[in-house]
Amino acid sequence: MPEALALVTARGGSKGFPGKNLAPLGGKPLIAWTIQCALQSRRVSRVLVSTDDEAIARVSRDFGAEVPFLRPTELARDDSPHILSALHALEWLAEREGTVPEYLVLLQPTSPLRAPKDIDAVVDLAYAKNAIAVVSVVEAKPHPYKTYGLAEDGTLVDLVPSSIAYRRRQDLPPAFADNGAIYMNRSDSLLRERTFIPVGSIPYRMPPERSLDIDSAWDLQLAEFFLRMSGSWEASR
Repeated sequence: MPEALALVTARGGSKGFPGKNLAPLGGKPLIAWTIQCALQSRRVSRVLVSTDDEAIARVSRDFGAEVPFLRPTELARDDSPHILSALHALEWLAEREGTVPEYLVLLQPTSPLRAPKDIDAVVDLAYAKNAIAVVSVVEAKPHPYKTYGLAEDGTLVDLVPSSIAYRRRQDLPPAFADNGAIYMNRSDSLLRERTFIPVGSIPYRMPPERSLDIDSAWDLQLAEFFLRMSGSWEASR
């Protein structure tokens, strides 16, 4: 099988939710959920963490990830494109180890409810389809045809114009949103095209209960509530 290397990206700074990647969830730091999920996957060869933060690096090593470098500060600002962290990791591997994996599986700490079976399924799908990229998605809610913008006079207008008069859910075409949980890309594509979702990407559909993206303290409370209410969740991982 071609090599698939997991890369967990975690900045130290976060204006919207300070300390987010180390925030406690279910008795351990948020980032630990993603590291342990990747380590439990049967399809990735290594689990690396890219961070600019010494505390995140220390916690990541404690939970079993490799942290062979600290990301340069200029690649970890609020306005730094996420793609740069992946490119930096690939370039570091090429320079220091003389090789890059055929595939890079990027995992964000803000998706703690993904399961190892999701990572395995994405890798298997990429291999089976010889895909340039596989991206995890979730059914879009609300549907784009049920979203609205504002006209100049402040009234509602369709954000996505449609000829469908009465928009019953069953009449609408399938619509999906990138859920941020898993991006699997050929390394040569990332280096060449500098995007996680190139033309020809294949979707991997995930259910809403594993697609929660932690962007605020409220999201973290939702994740904590889900963990408490779902006694079988841990076993299902």
